[in-house]
Amino acid sequence: MSGVLRINRPSDIWFKPATSVAVAATLVLVPLLIAGRSELAMYVMAGAFCALYGHHLPYAARVRASAWVVLGMTAGMAVALVCAALVDDVVALIAIASMLAGLQKAVCDATRIGPPGHVLFVFVTSGTLFTAQEPREVPFHVALTFGAGIVGALVALAPALVRRDGPERRATARALDAAAGYLDATGDARRRRAHHAAAAAVQGAWQTLLATGTRTPARRTLAHLVLRAEATLAGEPGAAGSARLRDDARRVRGRGPLPGVPLPPGSGDELLGLGAEREGRRGHGRDRLVRLLLRPGSPLLPIAVRCAVGCALAGYTGLALGVGHPYWAVVSACAIYQANVTLTWHRVLQRLVGNLCGVAVFAAVVPLARTSVVVLAVLCIVFSFGNEMLISRNYWLGSVSVTPMALLITQFTDVRPAGELITDRVLDTLTGVVTGMIVAILITNRRTGGRLEQALAAAETATATAERVLAASASSAAELATARRGLTASVVELRDAADTAAGEWWQRALPEERLLRAERDAHRTLAATIRRQGLARPASLGAERRA
Repeated sequence: MSGVLRINRPSDIWFKPATSVAVAATLVLVPLLIAGRSELAMYVMAGAFCALYGHHLPYAARVRASAWVVLGMTAGMAVALVCAALVDDVVALIAIASMLAGLQKAVCDATRIGPPGHVLFVFVTSGTLFTAQEPREVPFHVALTFGAGIVGALVALAPALVRRDGPERRATARALDAAAGYLDATGDARRRRAHHAAAAAVQGAWQTLLATGTRTPARRTLAHLVLRAEATLAGEPGAAGSARLRDDARRVRGRGPLPGVPLPPGSGDELLGLGAEREGRRGHGRDRLVRLLLRPGSPLLPIAVRCAVGCALAGYTGLALGVGHPYWAVVSACAIYQANVTLTWHRVLQRLVGNLCGVAVFAAVVPLARTSVVVLAVLCIVFSFGNEMLISRNYWLGSVSVTPMALLITQFTDVRPAGELITDRVLDTLTGVVTGMIVAILITNRRTGGRLEQALAAAETATATAERVLAASASSAAELATARRGLTASVVELRDAADTAAGEWWQRALPEERLLRAERDAHRTLAATIRRQGLARPASLGAERRA
């Protein structure tokens, strides 16, 4: 229990989504307050929330992601508004909200859009479904959301005017820090965890560099720094170099010049491999989305079904209990669904604690919020900032802030007794997490085992490919670099698939021996490719580590 609620170090970019959503909300709320149309706040806030997405992406990729987020938010709002205007049956509205929640969960997981993921889309569309609408008002309200979404997207992209290479610098710094952590790790268990963390950070840095736009001298230097971090994957923990890696990470995060990187002979061809891989990846994201959503046996389908059924059961249970906001139960249920049952249970505990603390905060601030619509707007902005400031430390801390924000947003159009709102929120939270957890247990995701089998096969194939490239004396540095990055990606995917499968309920036994052998062979081959390219000094490498 204490581990689930433990307060962690904040994300290194927590201030970016926090500042972006606060600025976007201010920009869209102030004109409404000046015009005396505060009842329209929920529609523009939905668009302002688009400023929360894509902060982990380089700006070239963030433009595309932000455009899809705005279109997705607007489309969800349009569907919800039309249904709210034409459908009067609460039972039907809960069914619509649940189906939308399942779809939004599947799409966000398939695209890996990142935090806050599907929860924000479900929060906006579910709340809108239960708000009275006139058909003639729908186009105007949709236009408000779309316009505010553009504002939110522009705010999220605004830092590019000041620091164009900021996201790739931060991704490189994470890789350097993770590599330093691996070098300092002691004990077998810690070494394995540190190795996976370093491989994941290196892979994330390569993905970021692959998604950037024009090649610049700074980005070439960053690629060379990622190579330096990657070289530690072939090293022995305890070898010299962690202090230098951490110093490089500090300098990369700063605004000053990048540290110089002496390159071994031939490693300049790494950039040729990076360019070839970037060309080969064009269109891959769209194909991957189609495969994950539509192909038979998709591991995302059970999670989407679990989400839809859990939301429906939560909504109907809340309705049966006579709670005035059944969509809150829908949102509570959708928010707990994670990659497996174990992580879902952790999220249940976090949401319970966070929401109960959050309603206490709401009870304390609601008298102040009702003194003026301006004060109400300011509190919503403050809590939106606080949510992003706290949620990376632990989900329950973010819930302490997002719960009063969600309750305060309803005050723009529907002022109800505070005690009634608090009671409804507590009951809906309990209903949502309890029924959602029951559904998570009953609808098991046995396809996680299939994903693990596929990841095992992919890792074995990537290892064999890298070994063939190593054995061929005529292999170029670009070919070797591409094989090495493919092998790194397969190792990261394999460990993630294994962790997900291990936390799922009612699964067949994991192929532990094959998994251990695949990871060991991949790590050894990865070390060999790094040494072959001359990316690591023999003195700092030592013998190949045993898995």
